[in-house]
Amino acid sequence: MPGGIDPHTHLAMEFMGTETIDDFFSGQAAALAGGTTMHIDFVIPVNGSLSLGLEAYKEKAKKSCMDYGFHMAITKWDEEVSREMEIMVKEKGINSFKFFLAYKGSLMINDELLLHGLKKCKSLGALAMVHAENGDAVVEGQKRMIELGITGPEGHVLSRPPVLEGEATARAIRLAGFVNTPLYVVHVMSIEAMEEIAKARKAGQRVIGEPVVSGLVLDDSAIWDHDFTTASKYVMSPPIRASGHDKALQAALSTGVLQLVGTDHCAFNSTQKALGIDDFRKIPNGVNGLEERMLLVWDTMVESGQLSVTDYVRITSTECAKIFNIYPRKGAILAGSDADIIILNPDSSFVITARSHHSRLDTNVYEGRRGKGEVEVTIAGGRIVWQSGELKVAPGSGRYVEMLPFSYLFDGIDKADAKYLSSLQAPVKRFKATS
Repeated sequence: MPGGIDPHTHLAMEFMGTETIDDFFSGQAAALAGGTTMHIDFVIPVNGSLSLGLEAYKEKAKKSCMDYGFHMAITKWDEEVSREMEIMVKEKGINSFKFFLAYKGSLMINDELLLHGLKKCKSLGALAMVHAENGDAVVEGQKRMIELGITGPEGHVLSRPPVLEGEATARAIRLAGFVNTPLYVVHVMSIEAMEEIAKARKAGQRVIGEPVVSGLVLDDSAIWDHDFTTASKYVMSPPIRASGHDKALQAALSTGVLQLVGTDHCAFNSTQKALGIDDFRKIPNGVNGLEERMLLVWDTMVESGQLSVTDYVRITSTECAKIFNIYPRKGAILAGSDADIIILNPDSSFVITARSHHSRLDTNVYEGRRGKGEVEVTIAGGRIVWQSGELKVAPGSGRYVEMLPFSYLFDGIDKADAKYLSSLQAPVKRFKATS
């Protein structure tokens, strides 16, 4: 089947006073061992500059051993940012921009900036993406927990409940509808957010929902573990939710309400997580998943009968390639495609452990999990890179994949705009009263 494409990763990302432990070599090597042959990472601007951010990430990616693309985050707004967005799309192969509605004081943007960004994305044929949590309310929730003396990892979950994810998802969807541009909601973690996406899609709005593997297969019970190292490794945003959300997200994925699966691989080791041992607000947010995604989705969704093999290929590879306009180069096994192929043995069993994984992490949120469906061979660009438990990769062998604007999500947008304008019956011509 086609190699997997992970739409959501953070390698070598500077965040919360430290940097993710997996770089563009270790993270990609782990991905290849798990059957993923391309990922799309998020460039974070440097002091708001998209160009400086891209240069920094190009430097980080020099050690890559796998094909990759870039999304671009937008953290401020002015004419220079608007101009740089055009350069990213027209010259640099970036066709998506992410807006954080959370992380107040660092990455978060307000509604005015989001509207500017949505309009610019529409004009460029670029896909707008949102991290949907109400950042102002999260800060209030954090203050409430601290006042109650709740400083451990459980405070993270309690301070950002599903209602805040649902509210921000609804708000972003409505603003995207107001502008009439497609919207991609990253890491959908709750029933509340999923239901907002379902409602919008039923009404005909172009909204993509991306669950991540941690939200599909885990619940928040380990956050209450008495061992800080164990509990803190599960801290991510939006949080892993209570039991029941996972099953609801699985059902939404199997029925097409949600369209593809990412990981939000943002790995911090136990030493880094300990930065927040006395204050959950300082625990670096993020979990692993690049190596485990293909196995866990197979075991959870296909082995259980919730998805067909064809749909498995769609949600782990093909749909991502289509959304980001790199199909059929990626996401297919066709003449002219990139020959990214995996051999998955559905009868072979796997066990996930931190000792055996290829990430630099010293922990694993899926520790001890067993299942069926193991990737035995990974072929990237026609080369065997994983076989018989052995990686055959070298730093610098990965390629940057440019992604062109105006994917299928933009088909018919101009006609919808024209229909709207013709329906206005305005401006009304009025006669001025004469004395």
